[in-house]
Amino acid sequence: MSSFLSLSHASFVLPEGRTILDDLTFGLGPGRHGLVGDNGSGKSTLLRLLAGELEPTSGAVDVSGRRAYLPQTRASAGSTVADVLGVAPALAALARIEEGSVDPADYDLVGDDWDLPDRVERWLEQVGLGGLGPDRPVSAISGGESTMLRLAGLMVGEPEVLLLDEPTNDLDAAARGRLARIVDEFTGVLVVVSHDRSLLERVDHIGEVRAGAVRWFGGAFSDYAAAVEAEQEAALRAVSAAKADVRRQRQDLMDQQTKQARRDRRGRANADSLPRIIAGTYQRRAEVTSGRLRGMHEDRLDGSRAALATAEERVRDDRRIRVDLPDTEVPARREVLRAEGLVPAFGTSQPFDLDLRGPERIALVGRNGAGKSSLLRALLGLQEPRSGRSVVHVPWRYLPQGVDLLDPERTVLENVRDAAPEADPGTVRAQLARFLFRGNAVDQVTSTLSGGERWRATLASLLLATPAPQLLVLDEPTNNLDLASIAHLTEVLDSYRGALLVVSHDASFLADLSLDRTIEMARSFPG
Repeated sequence: MSSFLSLSHASFVLPEGRTILDDLTFGLGPGRHGLVGDNGSGKSTLLRLLAGELEPTSGAVDVSGRRAYLPQTRASAGSTVADVLGVAPALAALARIEEGSVDPADYDLVGDDWDLPDRVERWLEQVGLGGLGPDRPVSAISGGESTMLRLAGLMVGEPEVLLLDEPTNDLDAAARGRLARIVDEFTGVLVVVSHDRSLLERVDHIGEVRAGAVRWFGGAFSDYAAAVEAEQEAALRAVSAAKADVRRQRQDLMDQQTKQARRDRRGRANADSLPRIIAGTYQRRAEVTSGRLRGMHEDRLDGSRAALATAEERVRDDRRIRVDLPDTEVPARREVLRAEGLVPAFGTSQPFDLDLRGPERIALVGRNGAGKSSLLRALLGLQEPRSGRSVVHVPWRYLPQGVDLLDPERTVLENVRDAAPEADPGTVRAQLARFLFRGNAVDQVTSTLSGGERWRATLASLLLATPAPQLLVLDEPTNNLDLASIAHLTEVLDSYRGALLVVSHDASFLADLSLDRTIEMARSFPG
């Protein structure tokens, strides 16, 4: 039977009662399927349901075929290569059998996997880790290499259903290419959660996780993006038409009330010349007619308001960030940073020279383990280099990998004011509005923010700091960001006028930055 995945009225509700996924019913056959959605929308939860790591609160999940799941978590630092591959017991049993063991337990451990060493060797070569021995500790390899090692372990098991959660995080360009080949050549059911646009261009369908539901779009990411854009244009037109209708119905109601008031005045004037019983009859008829007309117009207005609310629900809350950052501007030839013969504490042993001037935008790329993060810290004086020197001549800000710069117990406004203590609170509020924090949103405690909101607050705290940063250093900033947050980062960097030094493996993101230079770090040591 062909491999497949299916959900039937599956829901997942957290113990505190919050619904993450609601009444999902769909099936996936062989092919490549991408999952996208905002941070916190439930993509990883859905993948864990499909992997069998979570049980649905209601409904059912059905899987046909051997399944393998690659979560975002890293391998344990105390593990060996064989441990991560999941083959340590079987390899040890094979070794004992080759030495003459006839213990049935060893044969049970091997099962039908007599070609296991060959499969392990083949997959390690395919993921670019052919030189790793089974006893090598994973603490000696980079995060990207650890991801590829875990993927090799899955592929050794010859899965028919492959589930990948943000697999390109920490991968360099070469590793991303190898992952792309595995994705292209996989013949079973593949489901990948990713924000990597280049990887999502390789899938056959895109599933968007939003508001507890999943909606499927045919084609790759560019087809999905075009469909969403067309829908949003139609939704905005519908909102505009609905607003016009609300204004029209409101005006009709006001006109009717004005006309009725005039009629009431005339009726009262005429009533004085009529017998009381006749005047009362006319008045009651007028009140009934007035009430009927007023009710009709109010019903129409209520209907128009309901139609507007429905139209507005179709418009996504992915507004653009538009900021002006004049204080970050750097004159064209001003020296920003100079490094001479710098050898970072970890990674490459080749000396690094850099003369960064004016508002240059530089990407630092290279293989996993080359020492890019260590070099950034050495350039900024945050880590002692093995040799060489570096001087920064302007105010700077640094965003390291995976570090949340915000105090979770303080509000958005307080966090930004911590970075700009002398700034006027009213000015900070106005600036935060440009980062889409309007009104009472600035007084929200950071720990209660969504992932996208926290990211915007982090950007605000970096760029609204005093003194204004004229050098911005970012280390893999798109890791773990959803597509909307990556778009917000790109929009902010479009407005940034200072020098930019960024480490990233995300080719699509780098292509959007209007870079002046790309510097590739060589990995000059074995392993």
